Amino acid sequence: MAKSLYETLGVSENATADEIKKSYRKLARKYHPDINKEESAVEKFKEINAAYEVLSDKEKKAQYDQYGDQMFGGQNFHDFARGQGGGVDLDEILRQMFGGGGGFGGSRGGFGGFGAPDLDTQARITVPFMVSVNGGKQSVSVGGQSFEIKIPAGIKSGETMRVRGKGKHYQGHVGDLLLQVEVASSSEYERKGDNLYKTFDVPLKDALFGGKIMVDTPEKEVSLKVPQNTKNGQKFRLKGKGIADRKTALRGDLFLVANVVLPDVESLDSELKTMMEAKL
Repeated sequence: MAKSLYETLGVSENATADEIKKSYRKLARKYHPDINKEESAVEKFKEINAAYEVLSDKEKKAQYDQYGDQMFGGQNFHDFARGQGGGVDLDEILRQMFGGGGGFGGSRGGFGGFGAPDLDTQARITVPFMVSVNGGKQSVSVGGQSFEIKIPAGIKSGETMRVRGKGKHYQGHVGDLLLQVEVASSSEYERKGDNLYKTFDVPLKDALFGGKIMVDTPEKEVSLKVPQNTKNGQKFRLKGKGIADRKTALRGDLFLVANVVLPDVESLDSELKTMMEAKL
């Protein structure tokens, strides 16, 4: 039985989860549009991500191992992907095909739904900013049910999370809960793509003569060395300390923006004040 998803990721059908993940990351880096400027790289990147969507999920993988490329109408995955057109989200197509009991006789409409009612339920969820950065667990209450869900690191506003088995029930079948995500704003951080920006205070003495300042980051507190003559608004880049891309696992950067704090003139030593007035 042909199983071209394995060919897409360049692994054997007996590959372990670690081997699949390792090969995916290698290919994702190779064909990432920011790195590979060839026109064909974009479609290849989409195919790699969609294939990993299936093979990294135990339930989807088991189903694909059973039915193989029959799930794509007998086509190999590359031809199936090309047939969907450039503007189509392959990840979402595969989620619909493999979700909620499977692409063959599943509980919902779509691939193999055979006229069953749509059992999926939709709701909204607001995720705390730091949970969206680092990931974590969050309690959800929907339809009289309360349960915990795992929030993946790097999630953005506008994304939809699928929680399996928390939808409507019908004749022994059950749908999923589709959660539309809204990330709460932060008074401390600003997100731009996968990069984070944070303003931190620099005393005038350290700005003039240099020094070390302790700064909280999403991971831990760090000691940041600021050089002499640090300017207000000057940026310090902490490479790889931003947000992880959910598709490629590549991390953005954290930019720390200096806010030089001027002392209250009235609190200055009178001799120093007189000297500064004369010399500055």
